[in-house]
Amino acid sequence: MAIELEPSEHTAAAGGADDLLTIGRMSRRSGLSIKALRHYDRLRLLPPRDVDPVTGYRRYGPEQVEQAVLIRRLRELEMPLPRVRAVLAATTPEERLAELEAYRTSVQARAWRLQRILHELDHDIVRDGGKERFMPDTVGPTFDPEERRQIGVALFNRTWQYLEMPERTQEQDDYMIHMAHASRFHWEESGLGTAVNNARGEWQVSRVYAVVGRSEPAIYHARRCLEICEANGIGDFDIAYAYEALARAHGVAGDQDEAGRYANLAAAARDGISEDDDRELFDSDLATLPVR
Repeated sequence: MAIELEPSEHTAAAGGADDLLTIGRMSRRSGLSIKALRHYDRLRLLPPRDVDPVTGYRRYGPEQVEQAVLIRRLRELEMPLPRVRAVLAATTPEERLAELEAYRTSVQARAWRLQRILHELDHDIVRDGGKERFMPDTVGPTFDPEERRQIGVALFNRTWQYLEMPERTQEQDDYMIHMAHASRFHWEESGLGTAVNNARGEWQVSRVYAVVGRSEPAIYHARRCLEICEANGIGDFDIAYAYEALARAHGVAGDQDEAGRYANLAAAARDGISEDDDRELFDSDLATLPVR
């Protein structure tokens, strides 16, 4: 196997290549090891400007240092070589930025997957009497956080479509209840939602139960909506609707005192709704409360 020895500065000068960098100097300037430089030459990712046909010594142009530094940095960021090649091949800053953004997206997806794996390991590794045991969760398939978020959003919107139907069958009522619960579950499991999303999920579950005439779960989930709002300092539209949900749920239960009390709180909270369109929607919902 041929071993590439680095020529001395005198040898380089004698060869009439004063402007070129030996592989050792290129390594020191770029931070890439000599082994890495040879590897990237073989891959034609960073070929030297000149290779001595007799000695095999590699010479690099000074302008290649910047490219070598970029390769080093991208590899430090664990960018695969095909994508590194695409970044280097970009002919405009916009093309290079697009490649970097695409890689960032893939890294984010990988981070979400790792976060999910970590979360599941935390559930599977349990402490029992001071000792750790592995108890795998056999619930079934798992989803990426973004997949869970999209499922939650889709089910939330689908539930609204069922709520707005003038008539529903018993099966459709059941289906609507299942969708509302599933939406709430997937939003929180995704880890991408906020307390506001959780409060709105509880509100929708309460509304679904109120619409089908089931007061006990309607009251429970309306109360959870209010608790989430109060615990997280959520006001405006959401706190007003938390009171509205409690008024509606208690009205379905036939408790006119509690229904009236929460209806008054909802009306008072109306003034805190900042958007005109939201106030108009809220007024239309207040008008349908089952409060005498």
